[in-house]
Amino acid sequence: MKIALLGYGKMGKIIEQIAIERKHEIVLKIELTNAADLTVENLKKADVAIDFSTPATVLDNIALCFEAKVPVIVGTTGWYGHLQRIKDECENNGRTLLYGSNFSVGVNVFFHVNKVLAKLMNNYPYYDVQVEEIHHTQKLDAPSGTAITIAEGIVDGLDTKNEWVNVLTAEGAPAEVVKPEQVLIESLRIENVPGTHTVVYDSEIDSIEFKHTAHNRNGFALGAVLAAEWVQGKKGFYSVKDMFNFSL
Repeated sequence: MKIALLGYGKMGKIIEQIAIERKHEIVLKIELTNAADLTVENLKKADVAIDFSTPATVLDNIALCFEAKVPVIVGTTGWYGHLQRIKDECENNGRTLLYGSNFSVGVNVFFHVNKVLAKLMNNYPYYDVQVEEIHHTQKLDAPSGTAITIAEGIVDGLDTKNEWVNVLTAEGAPAEVVKPEQVLIESLRIENVPGTHTVVYDSEIDSIEFKHTAHNRNGFALGAVLAAEWVQGKKGFYSVKDMFNFSL
């Protein structure tokens, strides 16, 4: 499989390494210094594009992939306000796109169990819930896309919650007071932490913690390559959860 990497930062370099280990070929690597090389002609050399760029560039990148008729895997977040428009363009023109806030297999298992747990906790209304996320200090956005997906899973499953709110705290700072119908996402930035996400159900009696800890970025990168393999021969608009079969 020939892959175009749209975004060649830390994630792009790990994706490249894993793709080569899986016998794929990188035919295009786009970063800030060679952005002019991102053309329809160059994209047509690839079987698939993997985008880990920026919210400022991702929509233009998707448009070029659609024009080149190249399937695109989108790991960039911050563009979901345009999701319906992109979905319509994709489906109406016979294109292929798969997106997700996190491609890690472990995180997607976590997403699924989180939704199941939220529905279960409707039976125990004396527990309140919040999401805690920790990332490296180079991560400028908060909350993380993964934390948002977790909080949205709780909102979907827990009858008492209808929205999430975020606070970016210094280490050890208390969480802000939130309304009963809100899920708090507390964000913390610590040096050299790839990503830790914890769901906490707390009552006067006890606490229940459900946690995913990433040891490095390899799980995210492997999942993106698996997604690129999965979309081969497919048409349509997919989210990363479509890759996984969680039926028991």
